[in-house]
Amino acid sequence: MAKQHKPRNAARGRWSATPIRGIATTAVLMLAVAACGTAPSEQTASGNSDDPIVVGISLPLTGDFSQPGGEARKGYEIWRDQVNADGGLLGRQVELKITDDASNQDTVVTDYTKLITQDKVDLLLGTFSTLLNFPASAVAEKNGMLYVEPAGGAPKMFDRGFTKLFFSQQATAPRQPEVFVDYIRTLPENERPKTAAYPTQDDPFTTPVIESMQKQLEELGVETVYTTTYPADATNFQTIASAIAAAKPDLIAHGAVFEDGVGLIRSLQQLNYSPEMLFQTSAPTNAGQYSDGIGIANTEGIFFTVSWNEKANTPKNEEFVAEYAKRFDGAIPAEDAADAYAAAQVVQAAVEAVGSLDDQDKLADWLHANEVETILGPLAWDETGAPTGQFLLGQWQNGETEVVAPADAATVDSAVAKTPWQ
Repeated sequence: MAKQHKPRNAARGRWSATPIRGIATTAVLMLAVAACGTAPSEQTASGNSDDPIVVGISLPLTGDFSQPGGEARKGYEIWRDQVNADGGLLGRQVELKITDDASNQDTVVTDYTKLITQDKVDLLLGTFSTLLNFPASAVAEKNGMLYVEPAGGAPKMFDRGFTKLFFSQQATAPRQPEVFVDYIRTLPENERPKTAAYPTQDDPFTTPVIESMQKQLEELGVETVYTTTYPADATNFQTIASAIAAAKPDLIAHGAVFEDGVGLIRSLQQLNYSPEMLFQTSAPTNAGQYSDGIGIANTEGIFFTVSWNEKANTPKNEEFVAEYAKRFDGAIPAEDAADAYAAAQVVQAAVEAVGSLDDQDKLADWLHANEVETILGPLAWDETGAPTGQFLLGQWQNGETEVVAPADAATVDSAVAKTPWQ
């Protein structure tokens, strides 16, 4: 295979503070270090077999991450079925061996250890979130296995010197706000926000995004008038909303997962405080759930960053969207499903380019040296496995999610002004 060139609808539940918050526990780290064996590809010349290629995956099908975990499963399964319909991978059918890690760090370590050392799977694909991928990727690295994760962009993922870890989105969390900051930079001076508030959930994804945005906007001269970090299980946002309303920021940049994003907006609506601009991380990408939560008229003009859009003119995207709709009552795919599909495309590209499963080092080396075309667009990585691209800037317009930047990926001509609460 030659070198390849060049609105989030995820249903995310609340990310509970217990028991999986924070850096991996001592027990998890000990398990990950201990889970060191011989990769299956070193034991058999699997590329010459007529048996199915078995891909091992642990996903949070129950527990706090069950909604995005279920969507990731849908993406992986659609990829498997489409690959098999096209003749398979290296001429062999693909089989997914999926286990449920129950959104638990200890369980995900056990699952990937078993998949590698007992089930002897040929390939791995990642789970959902930094919290789970952090220990899971350590198991894969210790066992010499390629590990492509669809979700998990916190900085700590990429500072461990791993050589077989790859994140299959466009950018890590600290770089996610760049496309929004670039948009602010293009505005005439009198249209830029002068002040901003930065509330964020205590989460390894949202916190780096908001911290990075605050720093970048301050460098542009946007004054910070309020900042706070609240627990992941927070449900009452009246105090935060009152403090924001009192500070009267032009921009609210909110590190929100889903329910907290809806909750803060509802509290702001009760106070009748509507900022000139509103940015949220993941919450606005929940499509119908989000618009139902705050009222579809109130979505107009809200910004967010996103990895994928169902209207994107990328290879295989039309087929993916059509198959998802066929299977799930005409629904638009969740972004988490698209991200998982893209992760599988990355693994597929490496296997087809190398032409064998026998050397996981070669698969990783190929990915470090090449760009892969996915339904998200082209992906490439640095030496740590962190992606080197840029996210899409999304915005709610006329009751739908659109892409407003960068220009070559935009689905509308321009951004629109946020409307006051209706």
